Amino acid sequence: MATKLEDVLAYVPLFRGLNRRQLKHLAGLMDVADFMADATIVREGTKGDAFYVVLKGQAVITMDDRFLVRVVAGDHFGEIAALDGGERSATVTSETPIQLGVMNRKALMKALKDDPELGYALMTEMARMIRRTSKDAYG
Repeated sequence: MATKLEDVLAYVPLFRGLNRRQLKHLAGLMDVADFMADATIVREGTKGDAFYVVLKGQAVITMDDRFLVRVVAGDHFGEIAALDGGERSATVTSETPIQLGVMNRKALMKALKDDPELGYALMTEMARMIRRTSKDAYG
C-alpha cells in the first residue's frame, strides 16, 4: 500500500515540491482508514491531530453548517490543524464510502524535524496556497 500512497501523494498540491524520497518517506508514515458514507471524519472546533489525503470516495467540507467544498481522490484536508495542533476549522463528512491516508501530527512533526528540506518544501507550497486563496478572496 505504501507505493499507492506514494503515487497519490505525488499529485497532492501541498506535496508538489517534494522529491520521490520524501514522498516515499511520508507515505511510510501514513495509515489507511476506511469510513462508511455519512461518517463525520473531523468535526469543526475539535482538536486537530492528523492530516488526511483522500484515496477513494468523496466527502464534503462544511463550516458553520455551510458547504465549502467537495473533496475527492487526491485532495487533502487537515493540514492546518496537523501543523499547529489547534482546533479544526471545518467539519468533514463522507458522502460515499471513503478511504483516506492518515498522518498523525506526531509523525508529521518528527518528519519535519528530521528533514529540514521537507519542512521548507511544505512551507513554500503552503505559502503558495495562501497566496492563491488571498488572490481569490481579494482579487
